Amino acid sequence: MTFVFTPPAAAAVPVQGGAATALFPVHRIYCVGRNYALHAIEMGHSGREAPFFFMKPADAVLPVAEGTVGQMHYPSLSKSLHHELELVVAIGKGGRDIPAAQALEHVWGYAVGLDMTRRDLQGEAKKLGRPWCIGKGFDESAPIGPIKRAEECRLDADTKISLLVNGQPRQASSLGKLIWSVPEIIEHLSKAWELAPGDLIFSGTPEGVAAVEVGDTLSARVDGVGTLELKIVAR
Repeated sequence: MTFVFTPPAAAAVPVQGGAATALFPVHRIYCVGRNYALHAIEMGHSGREAPFFFMKPADAVLPVAEGTVGQMHYPSLSKSLHHELELVVAIGKGGRDIPAAQALEHVWGYAVGLDMTRRDLQGEAKKLGRPWCIGKGFDESAPIGPIKRAEECRLDADTKISLLVNGQPRQASSLGKLIWSVPEIIEHLSKAWELAPGDLIFSGTPEGVAAVEVGDTLSARVDGVGTLELKIVAR
């Protein structure tokens, strides 16, 4: 087979504690919308609605190596870039119609991620009844730390998830406050798409989302999983 041009390198994320060449190849990026009750309220919604999903391109990932500070360019067209802290679930075994009771068998590992959002463009698209891919699926919109193997993580309802911006608290919650748990997310998601090895699932953000500016430093953490340090820079 001959390609008409050289295919780009596959999007990939480093594995925590792995060899320098240990990478997790990214197939698709799924994101769960409004999966913390207080975040749903701050966005003008309430209640335990059925889960819904949106997607980002695989190459929207912005991998940040362990122990480093990544750089994200402030995106074009927007004047309101928001942070959304999330636990990321990395799928290692695919499947369709996966029962919640078996869902964790399909998880390869976990990471700390940020669903960066051009909030002004998303809001404008919503008002016009248009798709809001432009607000969510832009370049570098999915910063992510190294993926830690599932067997090395100890996650439960009390696991803390937090974000500081310039050293000041912005987001803080626990995984027990997810409206839909990770197994339930996988169950619902696998009814709509056949999951594949390499899929990343951004599981939802807690309350406290807000704007960031050029020069801001974001420090994200999920206890038992890892950290993610990111600086917003001018393009």
